[in-house]
Amino acid sequence: MARQLLCLAAAASALVAPSRRTTHAATLRAKKTVFIDGEAGTTGLQVLDRLATHPGIEVLSIDPSKRKDAGARKAAIAAADAVVLCLPDDAAIEAVALAEGTDTKIVDASTAHRCDASWVYGFPELNGDQRAKIAASSRCANPGCYATGFIAVTRPLVDAGLLKPEARLACSAVSGYSGGGKQLTAIFEEEAHEPWGAYGWNLDHKHLPEMAFHGKLAEPPVFMPAVGAFAQGMVISVPLVYGRDCAGVSQGAQLHAALTEHYAGSSFVKVMPQGDASLLERGAFLEPEALNGSNDLELFVFENDARGTACLVARLDNLGKGASGAAVQNLNIMLGLDETLAKKARWLERYKPALLLMLPDELNGKSDDEMTHLASALFDSLAFAGINK
Repeated sequence: MARQLLCLAAAASALVAPSRRTTHAATLRAKKTVFIDGEAGTTGLQVLDRLATHPGIEVLSIDPSKRKDAGARKAAIAAADAVVLCLPDDAAIEAVALAEGTDTKIVDASTAHRCDASWVYGFPELNGDQRAKIAASSRCANPGCYATGFIAVTRPLVDAGLLKPEARLACSAVSGYSGGGKQLTAIFEEEAHEPWGAYGWNLDHKHLPEMAFHGKLAEPPVFMPAVGAFAQGMVISVPLVYGRDCAGVSQGAQLHAALTEHYAGSSFVKVMPQGDASLLERGAFLEPEALNGSNDLELFVFENDARGTACLVARLDNLGKGASGAAVQNLNIMLGLDETLAKKARWLERYKPALLLMLPDELNGKSDDEMTHLASALFDSLAFAGINK
């Protein structure tokens, strides 16, 4: 940490030097307006929190007593540049109808439109064209949390011809209890409860259709979700048998290489090194809470080539890349903003006290826009590990 702070100070000092000062048009643009329909729910509150420090977005709110008033919601939707729907499916469909006749862009966090061909699926890293499709769209369906991890590890392999589209896969996952909303959170935080609980025994989880559709699979996986006694975080696992599920695969390194190539240059998705025991807690356990508070997604390939098997694993914050973080990323893309702006703003909140202590004369009195630009420049220029996570 000391080395990081020294590098931070050096970079900040260089960036605020008089010879480097410039006027940036980006700081002069009017902020985009966003209405969160359902801001009192778990996902809505998380979106609100992520937008609170966003330098390019202003949140429009309505009187809490009118949150279910169709007229008030319709007016707010019409007044906003974009709306995030953090609602149950039926209410989300109703909200889309309220937006008819407006130019308001919509990010829907419900399951209602994830397999609708007239909506764009909000996983920008899906393929080389997806980000541009989101940018050009006015209707974006935010992915489900489990589906995000499953599709992230399977779709690139299908596209690369390494995973058979007809493969009958299994998928297991464990999520923090916040994924169950306020009701399940209350049980885990206020009542006696089991330390861990598997569910979905009807084998018909609501994320299955998008898993198959956007994973380019003929059939959805046999899906076995579970909830642990922790609030946030998620690990999703997909086991593979080379000879049964794959085409031309004899080593896990082939799968790892394909995923690495697919996600090269991604701001949020990282394929982790193979065979590095330091990535596991005590050399054995994958910590589900490691990415909490972020929009990051980490992918792993564990293999036993002698047995002809591998396990594809995704780790994410179920409320981050699995919900609100993805929604803000999609908002940025649809509104023509840097998709990492929210991440940079949260980074600034973390390091601003240290920056002010190290460079008080240079930074005191700077406007929020100037500090945001400095944070963005620092975030992009600092190359040492961990400082800009």
